[in-house]
Amino acid sequence: MARVSAEDLGTEPIGRLLIKQAVPASIGILVMSLNILVDTIFVGNWIGSIAIAAINVVLPVSFFIAALGMAIGIGGSSIISRALGANDPEKALRTFGNQITLTLLVTITMVGFGLYFANDLIPAFGGKGGIFEPAKIYYTIVLYGVPFLALCMMGNTVIRAEGKPKFAMIAMIIPSVGNLLMDYIFIYIFDWGMEGAAWATTGGYLLCFAYILYFFLSRNSELKINLTHFGLHLPILREIGSLGFVTLSRQAVTSVTYLLMNNILFDLGGESMVAVYAIIGRMLMFALFPVFGVTQGFLPIAGYNYGAKKYQRVRESINTAITYAAVVATVVFIGLMVFPAEITGLFLSHRADMSAAEIASNTFVLENTPSAMRWVFAATPIIAIQLIGAAYFQAVGKAVPALLLTLTRQGFFFIPLILILPLYLGELGVWLSFPVADTLSTIVTGYFLKREVRLVLRKEGN
Repeated sequence: MARVSAEDLGTEPIGRLLIKQAVPASIGILVMSLNILVDTIFVGNWIGSIAIAAINVVLPVSFFIAALGMAIGIGGSSIISRALGANDPEKALRTFGNQITLTLLVTITMVGFGLYFANDLIPAFGGKGGIFEPAKIYYTIVLYGVPFLALCMMGNTVIRAEGKPKFAMIAMIIPSVGNLLMDYIFIYIFDWGMEGAAWATTGGYLLCFAYILYFFLSRNSELKINLTHFGLHLPILREIGSLGFVTLSRQAVTSVTYLLMNNILFDLGGESMVAVYAIIGRMLMFALFPVFGVTQGFLPIAGYNYGAKKYQRVRESINTAITYAAVVATVVFIGLMVFPAEITGLFLSHRADMSAAEIASNTFVLENTPSAMRWVFAATPIIAIQLIGAAYFQAVGKAVPALLLTLTRQGFFFIPLILILPLYLGELGVWLSFPVADTLSTIVTGYFLKREVRLVLRKEGN
């Protein structure tokens, strides 16, 4: 594998550079998303649709703790990209050391709280009725591996900040493939049920951590830290916190969204309605992987060139990223509008020995998911502006607008909508909240991004 220098971020043509950054990121996100998708298909076919709902209940808690690592990673990586662009390697090294220390301290503490309050958290996130027991089994085992996942998510963003997207891609592929293989062994061969699904997920986290550790200890990484870099440095912690708070806030709002959605849908249609949302949630993670890949590829390019004061390249990277993301989002939209029933059928068991209750649950899910999926993805072609716009402010270290724009969709629009519309429209109101929130947040983000380009990038750059 050819080595890539961080300086390439400031010299290569933007279009080619974005492809080099975005394709590995997209492949990595694709494999990770396929992991979640196939994992859900395995669970649905070999355990049942209620097990899908159980995993959906657990995800917001475990992902929020893991998102602490991602927040620290993205906040620190913005500093690292700009430090490398400004030829300040010592700041980059100290930032990376502080990221590792902070990730360990925060996530281990949160896992302790998560395990202690498990019986309260699981029902709060919709783990009621027949969902509770399988959810608790999955939750307890997965939480033990979450600190490793947090370190992986932190390390992956740092690898991208170094300009090494192919290594970041491999870091995402290894645990995904490992998880799928362990799913087959633990669930299908050993018949461990929910415990097998949980141990397969945790095993994937450990594999990812092993590869991330190998990368930073090998000659592939330019960040060679020593013990002095692990000491917490307050100015760096403040900067990591202000920028990472954007990502953490987004995941916190996502967790609140899961809490509200699972409870609202449980009240509307019971466990089977929660399973409908679980399938759609997996598609939200999977189907948009190329759009998220472009966003991930865009971040180090914008951050490096902003740090190097190459503002014309920053403008060009914004326009190119939005164009690429919009094209792939439209392709995704067409596929989801045409094949929602076929997609839903992949998640449901066709075993001959299913009970009457399982058959009834599968029938409900198959009848209700396709129309819901169409509504949820109705505004997909326009979300590129929203994602790239929010990512720009985070990449260049402008924490306040990045935070506000990140929270716009779910915090300012989506949560109020799902609290209001179902009162008048029932289940349809839940699904309508998605495209309405996407449209409103895209309009707001587009306005502020255009203003930033006109008043800052054109004024300061050439």
